[in-house]
Amino acid sequence: MVIEERLKELRDKINEKVPAGITVSQVEFEGPELAIYTDDPKRFADEADLIRILARDLRKRIVIRPTILEEPEKAVNDIKSVVPEGAGITDIFFDADTGEVLIEAEKPGVVIGKNGATLREITKAIGWTPKVVRTPPIESTTVKQVRQFMRSVNDERKDFLRTIGRRIHREVTNKDQWVRVTTLGCCREVGRAAFLLSTPESKVLIDCGEKPDNSNNGTPYLYVPEIHPLSQLDAVVLTHAHLDHCALIPLLYKYGYEGPVYSTPPTRDLSSMLQLDYLEVIRKEDKKIPYTSADVRNYLKHSIVLNYGSVTDIAPDIKLTFHNAGHILGSAIAHFHLGDGLYNIAFTGDFNYGKSRLFNPAVSTFPRLEALFMESTYGGANDMQPARKDAEEKLYETVNTVLGRGGKVIIPAFAVGRSQEVMLALEEGMRLGKIPNVKIYLDGMIKEATAIHTTYPEYLNSDLRNLIFREGLNPFLAECFVQVDSNELREKVMVGDPCVIITTSGMMNGGPVLDYLHNLAGDEKNALVFVGYQADGTLGRRIQKGWREVPLGRRETIVINLEIVTVDGFSGHSDRRQLMNYVGHVQPHPEKIFTIHGDENKTIDLASSLYKRYHIETHSPMNLETYRMI
Repeated sequence: MVIEERLKELRDKINEKVPAGITVSQVEFEGPELAIYTDDPKRFADEADLIRILARDLRKRIVIRPTILEEPEKAVNDIKSVVPEGAGITDIFFDADTGEVLIEAEKPGVVIGKNGATLREITKAIGWTPKVVRTPPIESTTVKQVRQFMRSVNDERKDFLRTIGRRIHREVTNKDQWVRVTTLGCCREVGRAAFLLSTPESKVLIDCGEKPDNSNNGTPYLYVPEIHPLSQLDAVVLTHAHLDHCALIPLLYKYGYEGPVYSTPPTRDLSSMLQLDYLEVIRKEDKKIPYTSADVRNYLKHSIVLNYGSVTDIAPDIKLTFHNAGHILGSAIAHFHLGDGLYNIAFTGDFNYGKSRLFNPAVSTFPRLEALFMESTYGGANDMQPARKDAEEKLYETVNTVLGRGGKVIIPAFAVGRSQEVMLALEEGMRLGKIPNVKIYLDGMIKEATAIHTTYPEYLNSDLRNLIFREGLNPFLAECFVQVDSNELREKVMVGDPCVIITTSGMMNGGPVLDYLHNLAGDEKNALVFVGYQADGTLGRRIQKGWREVPLGRRETIVINLEIVTVDGFSGHSDRRQLMNYVGHVQPHPEKIFTIHGDENKTIDLASSLYKRYHIETHSPMNLETYRMI
């Protein structure tokens, strides 16, 4: 059946279900959604359950596109008359091509209303389809630029979504039934995550990252015949925004990929921020630049965002659902439903099965599950992390000791995730009098990443949301935090009073942490505190192992006199105990488990231990292997 025939069939089914008098003028696939164009958007809004019923019966994500629209000038006044004053509307943007009005508000829940009631009232008043986004409590350059850019490419995105929509909903022509996964990186190593999920009909790439140890084999195996040409890929799925998973996604567009990248909204914003910063770091180190900022914009133009729990067609025989992974903001376990109930497979990306200050534990219940690819960063037998409370107490003790002797505490941390965890712990420690009230300086991309966290509080855990919205206490806005936004201020911090410095990069492979190391490493009053994983080959791992002289650049060597402290327990990864427990709690139990994203001995050990405890078929795959699932 050709696409036009399928669309006609869908339109006939829709006309059978809509009440008399509602006109459906056109239906069209737009990306993973089925767009229904109508002259009667207000009538659709009156039928509160109609869209839900259509989505259920047609098994499609439905969006209503009005063909008759009220003038924007009048519509603005009507919106403001419908929405309660407490919403704090900061911007209203009309997209005539899609019939959507984007409402930016400080309290989007007030604009949405209970069960979407206010949104329906807006549609009934103006005809436009409203969408709501949050005004960042902390101004975010990234969020602002991403939103402006997406507006500027509306026409191109409309064409792109229609093209992709027709590709997604094409007829399945191959009668064979098999599922394969090819490992293109991240096996028996940490970094360069990339996995190819293949069926006779479709190909999907999961993640495309770099390796954080500055080695020559820092990129996935993107040249192998299984994935070439890149134009044959149906989709790329991004689990989260850390560079070992997202850094090289723009490279795909440089070499011919033109399809969508699916992620959660925070992952889209954070990944673009980190990719641009990644290019800047490479440029400063005088290394070969893998792609340009134009390729990052091309990625954004082709991005499609999905919220947790939204079941979405991404290929003719593949449905994708994101679930909370508990690792960083927007991190997701990617669950794939293949064929008509043929097979189900999940990729955890990086995940945390324990509750943190920021996030709820990773989801462990799925509708169906036959195979699980799970990270093993802390999969070794001795990789036990202390309780978060014990970790925070050790951090407080270290801070008190170092400040007491007149020193500075330097904490290298990933801009996304660990920085915010440490910020929340230190802010509470000061508020409760557990540590002195000193300045906490944020250097690198930390403040910008934190601003993005405040833009998407719905992705934070319930305790933190309650603190922000019900108690009116946003710890990210505490006065103790000071952004280092110039070389002059950085120099003042280094020669100034005792303080705490949280700075990038987390593994000390670049960024402002090297300036602090250069200037402060020689003073034994200071301390370097590791709160995150240090991969083999990184400067952070060398110092953590006890190196007292480390190379800094091509000609300089730094003598390490400051105290080295490792505070385990802040990691966004599950430790060995949690990894084992996670598999025990996963429902339904998978038939196969693949341990990935960990040093060789850890992935092998975890696979062996899981088999012995749960009697599940396990594998510790190597790169460039292909596994047939069915």
